[in-house]
Amino acid sequence: MQEQESYLEPPLIRSLPTQLVNQIAAGEIVERPASVLKELLENSLDAGAKNIVIELEHGGLRRISVRDDGHGIRHDCLTLAMGRHHTSKIFSQSDLVNVTTMGFRGEALPSMGSVSRMSITSRTADVEHGWKLSCAGSGDDLPEPEPAAHPRGTTIEISDLFFNTPARRKFMRTEATEYKHLERRFLEQALARPDVAFRLFHNGRAIHAMDAAVDENGRNKRVADVLGKDFLENSLYIDEQVGDLRLYGWFSLPTYSRSQRDQQFFYVNQRYVRDKLLMHAVSQAYRDVLHHQRQPAFILFLELPPAQVDVNVHPGKHEVRFREDRQIHGFISQALKKMLTHTRPGGIVAEHAGDGADNVHGHYDSQSGSNAAFPNANLTGNHENQAGQNHGTFQFAQRSFSTSAPSYAVAEQLRGMDSLYTDQAAEQAVDAQQEGQNNEFPLGFALAQLHGIYILAENQQGLVIVDMHAAHERITYEKLKSQHDREQLARQPLLVPVHLALGQEEISIVENNINYFNKIGIEVEVITDTSAVIRAVPEMLARADIPSLMRDILSDLAEHGRSSRIADSVDEILSTMACHGSVRANRLLTRDEMNALLREMEQTERSNQCNHGRPTWKQISIGEIDKWFMRGQ
Repeated sequence: MQEQESYLEPPLIRSLPTQLVNQIAAGEIVERPASVLKELLENSLDAGAKNIVIELEHGGLRRISVRDDGHGIRHDCLTLAMGRHHTSKIFSQSDLVNVTTMGFRGEALPSMGSVSRMSITSRTADVEHGWKLSCAGSGDDLPEPEPAAHPRGTTIEISDLFFNTPARRKFMRTEATEYKHLERRFLEQALARPDVAFRLFHNGRAIHAMDAAVDENGRNKRVADVLGKDFLENSLYIDEQVGDLRLYGWFSLPTYSRSQRDQQFFYVNQRYVRDKLLMHAVSQAYRDVLHHQRQPAFILFLELPPAQVDVNVHPGKHEVRFREDRQIHGFISQALKKMLTHTRPGGIVAEHAGDGADNVHGHYDSQSGSNAAFPNANLTGNHENQAGQNHGTFQFAQRSFSTSAPSYAVAEQLRGMDSLYTDQAAEQAVDAQQEGQNNEFPLGFALAQLHGIYILAENQQGLVIVDMHAAHERITYEKLKSQHDREQLARQPLLVPVHLALGQEEISIVENNINYFNKIGIEVEVITDTSAVIRAVPEMLARADIPSLMRDILSDLAEHGRSSRIADSVDEILSTMACHGSVRANRLLTRDEMNALLREMEQTERSNQCNHGRPTWKQISIGEIDKWFMRGQ
C-alpha cells in the first residue's frame, strides 16, 4: 500500500541547468553542420556584411569558420550574445510581427556553443582592436573576452561539433554527404544576396569564389555560377507586381526539366523557405506543360509586407505562414502561368526579360512588350507554288527566302534550267511576298517532310525542325480545352449514388466547401456525421473512380485549401483525345498542310512543347550549320 502511494506521488518540477537547456534547443536548431552554417551566414548578412569567407574541414564536423566585414559586435555585448534570447534584432511584440532580419530569436549562438568548441572574434569600426570570446560546451560560466587582432567584422569558429554529445555525432553521415548539405546552404544564401561576395573553402581547397554583383550581368552570372549556364539560357525572367505582392526571378522552360527538385530555390523577403504552399503554386503553373514525373528549375523571390507573413512557425525557419495564403497561391500560380502561356514560336516572354531570357531558344521577340498576334497569317498556305512533286518520303516546297549568299555558277545554271519549266514572273512574285512576310512567321516556310515524322522549314535564322505529331497534338489539345471552357460544365446524375464513409474532419471540409463542389460539377450531400453521398459528377468523369477522386479532392482541400483534381482529370481526357486525333507519323503532308501547321503553331499557346512536356520544334542556325562544314575557317 505504501509503495502504491509512493508511486502515485506527483514528481517534482525542476528548473533545468542552462547547459542542458541549450543542448535541448540545439536539438532543434543544430541538426547537422549545415544548420550551423546557415545560422552563421544569416548573422553575417544581418550585420551588413559585403564580403563573407567560409572555411570548412571534414564536412564541417571538425571545423566551420565564417568571417565577415559587417558592423561587428561590441566588446561589452560578446558575453551577452552567448545567452539565450539575447538579441539586437527585436525588442517588442511589434518587432516580432514585422521581422525584417534573417535571425531574431537569439537562440543560435548559445545552442551552437553548447555542443561544440566555439570562438567569437569581433571588432567594431570605433575601436583599435578586436575581442575574442571562447567557450567549450559551457553554460553560465563563460570566460571574459580577451583582446585580439582582427579587422572590422566578425569571425565565428565552430570546432569539434557534437564532441560532448556522442549520441548526436553517431547520427552524422559521411564527410561527402555532410559537405553536400553544407554547399547547398551556402548556395541558398549566395543566390539570395548577389550583392555580397562569397568565398568557400573545404579542406584548404577553394571551391567557390563569387564576386558581388553590381548590375544585371552580375546577377545573371551569379545564377549561372550556381545553376549553370544551361539553366540561364533555358529560363524565363519574371518581374510581376500586384499591390504589395511582387514576384521576380528565373524559372525554366518546360523543355528544361529535371528528375529531382535539386534546382528549386524559393525566397520570401530574401529568406530561403521550403514551403508546401509555394511549391504547390509553382507546380500548378507548370501543370499543363510538364510531365508529372519531371520537375521545373527556378529561383523565385516573393516580396510582401513583413506583417503579412509569419516566419516564427518553424525551429529552422524553413516554413512560413501567410495571412492570405489563397491570395499568395493564386498570385504566384497565375503570374508564372501567364508567361508560360506564351512559350510558342515568336511568343513574348516578358517586358523585363533578363539577358538569359531574351534569346531563349533563339526565337523570342524581345523588342515588344505585348502579345504578338498574326491577323494576316495565311493559314491555308496559298502563297506556295503548287507545282511541287513527291520524291520518296520527301516533299519539296519552293524556296522561302532570298539570301545574301554569293551567286555561284552552279546555282546560276540551275536557275537557268528552272526558268525553262516555271513561270519566272510568278515565282518572283511569290519570293517578294515571302520576303515581306519573313519577319511575321518565326517558323518560316516548309521545305520538306522527313521520314513522315518531321517537317523541315527555313526561317531567317536558318533551319527549323518540327515534330509534326507533337506539334499537332498541342494544337488539338488547346482547341479542345478552349471548346470545353466555353461550354458550361455538363453534370451527369449517377444512376446509383455513391456513398462515402468519412471522418469528422472530412465531413467538415465537405460542409464548408459545398459551393466549391457545385462549381466543379460534383453534387455531394452530407447525410450523417460520418457519411456523405455523391449524386452527380462531371459528365466526362462519369466512368472515373468517384470515391478515390473525392478522397483526393478532400485531401487537397485539407492541405492546400484548393484542389485541381477535376481539372487534371478533364485535361487528361482531353489530352488523350488530342493524342488520338492528331496527325500520325508516316503520313505525308502537302506543302499547304505543312505551312498551315506552322502557322497554327505560331498562334497556339504553349506550342513549344507537347502535352507531355516534350519539345515540338528545334532551331538550327546558319552559324551552326556553317561549323559542320567548316565554312569560314
